[in-house]
Amino acid sequence: MLTLRRSKDRGHVDHGWLNARHSFSFGGYHDPDHMGFRVLRVINEDVIAAGMGFGTHPHRDMEILTYVIEGALEHKDNMGNGSVIRPDTVQWMSAGTGIQHSEFNPSQEEPTHLLQIWILPDRQGRRPDYAEKNFPAAERRDQLRLVASGDGAEGSICWGQDVRLYASLMSAGKGAALDLAADRHAWVQVVRGALDINGETLVSGDGAAVSEESRLEIKASQDSEFLVFDLP
Repeated sequence: MLTLRRSKDRGHVDHGWLNARHSFSFGGYHDPDHMGFRVLRVINEDVIAAGMGFGTHPHRDMEILTYVIEGALEHKDNMGNGSVIRPDTVQWMSAGTGIQHSEFNPSQEEPTHLLQIWILPDRQGRRPDYAEKNFPAAERRDQLRLVASGDGAEGSICWGQDVRLYASLMSAGKGAALDLAADRHAWVQVVRGALDINGETLVSGDGAAVSEESRLEIKASQDSEFLVFDLP
């Protein structure tokens, strides 16, 4: 069973410096019918204006992953990490017992376009942690590339939950499949392009919750970029 979350139906806020669309309730956007899916709590699609960003602020007990689509994001935190994240690099923080960080667009000319993803951890009170890894386009081209998992398989980021996150750049006419165990679920998020998934068509910004399916059959009708979450 696929339950579609169309792009146009997402929450939307425009603060001028930040234009954001929320797949699930977040901040001032509250929708009791969309509070997350399984342990997937947040998918925000953010566009940050040149030179702007989020000042230092705290998080705790959340696995936070940033996926930059276009532009760059400058990260600093109270653990001493500091870097500029660009497309092809996935950034992860385990907020655990508490972390403070800032995220800014370092460009004075171009916006930054990204997805921010929050996963509920498998337990509270974890030690805060941070990692970033590069996954070149060639590794994601026309296949599902594992970028985060609970065990760090295949060189993926190892985060604090039994969620396998795949990223793909799929050429028009190409496809991939993912088998799901009987007790597993999935979420598909289209970054751009258009996909056919088990008989349903999804386009840029669309998401789909998947339950009671043993296999995902994915085919791109356009050049596409997307994420697939294999969830408990």
